Amino acid sequence: MKQTYVIGEIGQNHNGSVELAKNIIDASITTIMSHNLGYNPIPVNAVKFTKRDLTEELTASEMASPYNSPNSFGKTYGEHRAFLELSDEEHFELYKYAKSKGLDFIETLCSSGCLSLLTLFTPDKLKVASRDLTNLPLLAAMAETKIPIVLSTGMGGVDELDQALETINGYHGDITILHCLSQYPAEFEHINLNSIPFLKKRYPQYTIGYSDHSIGIMVPVVAAAMGAEVIEKHITLDRTLKGTDQQGSLAPEGIFRMMRDIRNVEKAIGTEAMFINPVVNDAKGKLERSIAANKPIAKDSIIKEDDLHLLSPGTGFRWSERNQVIGKKAKTAILKNELIEHDKIK
Repeated sequence: MKQTYVIGEIGQNHNGSVELAKNIIDASITTIMSHNLGYNPIPVNAVKFTKRDLTEELTASEMASPYNSPNSFGKTYGEHRAFLELSDEEHFELYKYAKSKGLDFIETLCSSGCLSLLTLFTPDKLKVASRDLTNLPLLAAMAETKIPIVLSTGMGGVDELDQALETINGYHGDITILHCLSQYPAEFEHINLNSIPFLKKRYPQYTIGYSDHSIGIMVPVVAAAMGAEVIEKHITLDRTLKGTDQQGSLAPEGIFRMMRDIRNVEKAIGTEAMFINPVVNDAKGKLERSIAANKPIAKDSIIKEDDLHLLSPGTGFRWSERNQVIGKKAKTAILKNELIEHDKIK
């Protein structure tokens, strides 16, 4: 199975701090040796941040509205958003830091004004948030850069997705589609992981993956088993940190557990076939059954079917091979409940 490409979505879990963002990047690649596995799972492949242009974010009245949530970083929603926003230069610093750790860097751009950061660096991929799947002018501006695009489908159906794809394809076709449910947290009964094989069949020319908002690690691991080539999951340093996404994110131990299980799933998927794996040979020889005598058989006796039954080990004749035993003459006396082996008959 091809290795699943895993994106650790930091988003704005950095809480406006470049140092916290770097610490989360470090946590995303920390691997913990498990005595059960005997190896360190390959860490995430990429980290993702979010860039907003607050002049193109919300209406003036919404930006000025009081924001009294325990997760607020300002008296108004606009002040809250401004506190969380990193500058283009700070995003560039994080890009260089992530690349120095061997990670890809993905940037969600929430408006055309955010394209200014591309004068400083080129992310490995650009992400379109679910809310902007229908923002065709933004999609066109992002696609015009020719940078590979990741589309999240959490608020759209087939019609919305097809319009988005048509827009991007006017510039390039390097597109990843992520099945997603924009519910926070996503309830299991609404996730519908069968959308993954549906998307793979309907859009075989694109990479298909899954962006997860559920609690825990089960759903992304199952999604990988169902063929998702990309998994995106929110990550943080501490789930008790202030912020709306923190509790639904994975902390370092959760990141490790998800990566361990995804990488183990990759090993377990195998090929679409049924065969006897050589690793079962020892167990097969020990535990399968072979033809044995159900009573003492005298030397030179002709062996009959009612002389036979099956016992372990599985190193002798199978029942399907009983015609090689029935009607043969015993070369030597065969004890009850012992195998009837090749050298005991003639």
